[in-house]
Amino acid sequence: QVQLVESGGGLVQAGGSLRLSCAASGRTFSSYTMAWFRQAPGKEHDIVAAISRSGLNTYYADSVKGRFTISRDNAKTTVYLQMNSLKPEDTAVYYCAVKSTWSQILGPYDYWGQGTQVTVSS
Repeated sequence: QVQLVESGGGLVQAGGSLRLSCAASGRTFSSYTMAWFRQAPGKEHDIVAAISRSGLNTYYADSVKGRFTISRDNAKTTVYLQMNSLKPEDTAVYYCAVKSTWSQILGPYDYWGQGTQVTVSS
């Protein structure tokens, strides 16, 4: 079992920045692929970014490339999402998720956090 707790969401103006954190507890954090998803009102979960267990491999959705950066600190069992140049269309609930392998990066994922709201005003 893995428990995930997201934090760092909030309200920001367009062009601003936020840093999301996801603290994990439970089984060995460093053995998992970690990812961030988001869900806007009326839409499905979409993957935003993912990072391999070592941190050497990353994946980004086209919509966030060049603006968002995913990273992880295995010693702190935490994964981060640095979000810069935010746009109103980035408004969503952001979720942290884990899976045991790097393959099939879009899913399915084994464990999910409760989510944190990010709102970007124009």
